[in-house]
Amino acid sequence: MLARTTLAALLAVSPIAHARVVSANPVDNTPHVLDGIVNAIALVGDTVVVGGSFSEVSDARRSMTLDRDNLFAYDLRTGEILPDFAPVMSEPVNALAEGAGDTVYVGGNGLVRLRLSDGSVVRSFNPRVSGGTVSTLARKGSKLYVGGDFTRPRLALARLNATTGVADTSFAITPGHPRTPRVRVHALAVNRDRLAVDGSFTTLNGLSRPQLGLIDISAVNAKVADWRTDAYAADCMDVFPSYVRGLDFAPDGSYFAVVTTGGPGGRRKLCDTAARFETYARGQRVRPTWVNHTGGDSLYSVSVTGSAVYVGGHQRWMNNPGGRDSAGPGAVPREGIAAIHPVTGKALGWNPGRERGIGVKAFLAHPGGLLVGSDTTRLGREYHARIGMFPLP
Repeated sequence: MLARTTLAALLAVSPIAHARVVSANPVDNTPHVLDGIVNAIALVGDTVVVGGSFSEVSDARRSMTLDRDNLFAYDLRTGEILPDFAPVMSEPVNALAEGAGDTVYVGGNGLVRLRLSDGSVVRSFNPRVSGGTVSTLARKGSKLYVGGDFTRPRLALARLNATTGVADTSFAITPGHPRTPRVRVHALAVNRDRLAVDGSFTTLNGLSRPQLGLIDISAVNAKVADWRTDAYAADCMDVFPSYVRGLDFAPDGSYFAVVTTGGPGGRRKLCDTAARFETYARGQRVRPTWVNHTGGDSLYSVSVTGSAVYVGGHQRWMNNPGGRDSAGPGAVPREGIAAIHPVTGKALGWNPGRERGIGVKAFLAHPGGLLVGSDTTRLGREYHARIGMFPLP
């Protein structure tokens, strides 16, 4: 029990660095999610928690099928599904974060903290998040950052006490002037002193921050950092008024990567792209260090491990700025998943492939590899229904 809790605490504050790129051959012992989609993954000690919109799971051999309502857990080492963790989640799960003491935070149509031992609710955690949904969670020690389109205890973005769920009044950052009818925070990532946030907003506390901003959390009272980019100020396709999606910090926190949807935008727009930004750049016109274009296919998730920037969606190509739903000059095929060199911004040779579907909605890097959650059943040219793992070689 102590070892699990200690590892969970470390993972809550320390991004995972990999010395090399993961294998293209997935492990064989992961369970299968038999319908729907996986939206989120968390690791609590040696337990993988998987959330999304689904109703059935099976063991790796497909010899046993279990009912699971949008949430289940399994042992990372063996793939064994936890028999006593079967909470009834009546709505889809959008976000997960590891908690202390063998618990997990679960966000969707509300926010709860559950015990892994039996799926019961931790009643002492009472967050009072309401008026909308939770889209994303990020825990840093005793603080839990929550994003979504909720209206209470704050609009779309809040910092809670990770034990009690009480809103932290010293965190008063308000997203505003959305590109959509409701303000929505899509993704959060945290390092030692910065919180990266993206969503449909164009301001943070009244300061221009089109769809992406950094918040300085180094002092008791958080403030919007002197960091602004207009990289996402332009419009993409009309059906994607807000198009910034996943983001993740590098293990040392010095840079972060952002992925988008939006449709073909050409070389000058960051629609359907992955991009790297330097965390401690300053000013009103911070430019991306590099941009990698898919040429018209959405990216939803990103994981930065130091050796690679993994991106997932339903893309067909990378290195494709000249493509418009086609392979332009220099494009390389990367079906549904890819790894980008963190310095050059070009696709690495790693190319396991996956059935495209809607796309990868969840990555989780851990000391032994990279977990992947999606809506399809082929990963690395093998059957791995909606959840799989690429190990470190």
